[in-house]
Amino acid sequence: MAKIEIYTSPFCGYCHRAKSLLKKKKAAFEEVDVFTTRGARDEMMARSKGHHTVPQIFIDGKFIGGCDELFELDHHGGLDPLLAV
Repeated sequence: MAKIEIYTSPFCGYCHRAKSLLKKKKAAFEEVDVFTTRGARDEMMARSKGHHTVPQIFIDGKFIGGCDELFELDHHGGLDPLLAV
C-alpha cells in the first residue's frame, strides 16, 4: 500500500475535501497539521519546493500537489494506480 502524507490545517475546506476523497478510496494517510505541529509548515514548503498553501499531498514521497491536483489526477485515472502500489 502506498504511503500517503497530507499537510493540512483544521480550518481548511480544501483539506477536508482532499481527505474525503482519500477516505472514499479507503486510502490510509498520515496527516500533518501545520497549524499545531512545530516546523511542519517549513518542512512542507521545503518538500513541495515552496508551496505554502494547504493541503500539500505526497504519495510514496512524490509530490502530488494540492486538492485540485489530487481531484484532477483522480479524474484522469491516475490516482488509483498510485494508491495501489
